[in-house]
Amino acid sequence: MVSSPPDPRSGAFARTLTTPKIVFIVIAAAAPLAAMVFTVPLSFALGVGPGVPAMFAFAGLTLLCFTSGYAAISREITGSGGFYSQIAHGLGRRPAAGAGLIAVISYNAVAVGVLGAFAYFTQAVAAAHGLRLHWAVWAVAALVFVGTLGYRDAELSARVLAVFMVCEIALLVALDVAVLVRHGFSALPTASFTPHATLTTGIGVSVMFAFASFIGFESAGLYGEEARNPGRSVPRATVIAVVVVAAFYAFTSWVTVGAVGASRVQEVASHHLADLYFGLGDSYLGSVATPVMQLLLCTSLLAGCLALHNAANRYMYALGGDAILPGWLHRVHPRHGSVHRASLVQTAISSAVVLVYAAAGFDPYANMSTSMVGLGTLGVIVLQAMTSVAVLAYFRRRPRHWWNTALAPALGSVGLVVACVLVVRNFGVLTGTANRVVTSLPWVLAAAWAIGFVQAWRMRAVRPDRYLGLGRAAEDLTAGPDRARSRAASL
Repeated sequence: MVSSPPDPRSGAFARTLTTPKIVFIVIAAAAPLAAMVFTVPLSFALGVGPGVPAMFAFAGLTLLCFTSGYAAISREITGSGGFYSQIAHGLGRRPAAGAGLIAVISYNAVAVGVLGAFAYFTQAVAAAHGLRLHWAVWAVAALVFVGTLGYRDAELSARVLAVFMVCEIALLVALDVAVLVRHGFSALPTASFTPHATLTTGIGVSVMFAFASFIGFESAGLYGEEARNPGRSVPRATVIAVVVVAAFYAFTSWVTVGAVGASRVQEVASHHLADLYFGLGDSYLGSVATPVMQLLLCTSLLAGCLALHNAANRYMYALGGDAILPGWLHRVHPRHGSVHRASLVQTAISSAVVLVYAAAGFDPYANMSTSMVGLGTLGVIVLQAMTSVAVLAYFRRRPRHWWNTALAPALGSVGLVVACVLVVRNFGVLTGTANRVVTSLPWVLAAAWAIGFVQAWRMRAVRPDRYLGLGRAAEDLTAGPDRARSRAASL
């Protein structure tokens, strides 16, 4: 999605990604095992307790509504711009330029935050087994791994992520089955879905954590230029990802309530937090479960970091092509068919953050991870809400389906706006601090949107030809000049 001819020195994407490969990439970004170990106990403790499974079901249904519209517009708008391209076609170029910068900041922030969590937890696990290294060493090791794979084509990342994903999901499925075998249907208490359990104090916190746990599934749209059949693979992968993640989170948290007890889960989670699932693993799978879960938690975080690294790269690549970011970012490696320059920049950004936090003596989890993940989570939810509205606007004058392009995105936009409000109101809870600098981070997103909006406004005055190409889909480049001009005029 560029507004000028490709640089002859730049290579071309290898269209090798199939639906399963994209599914592995986007589910890895959500880091399911890490979400269960870190987020779900917090939601039990600070939120609605036994009603947490219902909150995951609510978030899943809302995001399914979002996905209906997202899949519909993804069939028509392919490329590496994701939300940026879709917002441009639905709401206009200037709002899209601001949204593009929000996307770059958000995915970079989440990638850095997950990197911090990986370094923190890997340091603790290694120390427990006699290997004592500073957390920055583990962060650098992860950056070398992620940077190397990010420099290569997305298919290689997909293969690695597939191995990680199968292992971590298999472990949690084994835990679910073990609980069901021991307790039968009593492991699925109906109390989790009663109004008494769900409509209570803490509902806002649990809804917030539920939406935060899904971050990353929507990144399928970024791989349109690398998919064999983007009009089919991207929508299917998005739907599959949200269904799998929603069902997995809701069911596993429901079984957890059954294993601990609906009346005790809030209290037990408050006392154990991150140790909750390690204790359940030991109880239901044996003492070998804890070291295995610890290892897979490290790989889950590493996989999430890689998937988010790739998402951030593709936004920088797309915005570089439209001159919102430096144009040299918009290059494809001539041999690997990868966004290698954007990958190097993202690796450099993460390295700089690690160096600053390590030099200042800050904690990689309490200081770096929570603040960055909180900022990125809010940004992605804002983008999802904007995209739902963009879908409604895009199909307003086009053939539309009453559910996929009308009612579903309308419902999704309402639910996502509610989620945005809850995250902003509970930002201190999400980040685990009341520090004014951290709680003011949402203003960074507002400033980024304003900068992008003004940049596009100025481009319209000084470079109208380039302005007309903002957010243009990849298919426009091969559709011929007449169709390209028609598509550009509709933005």
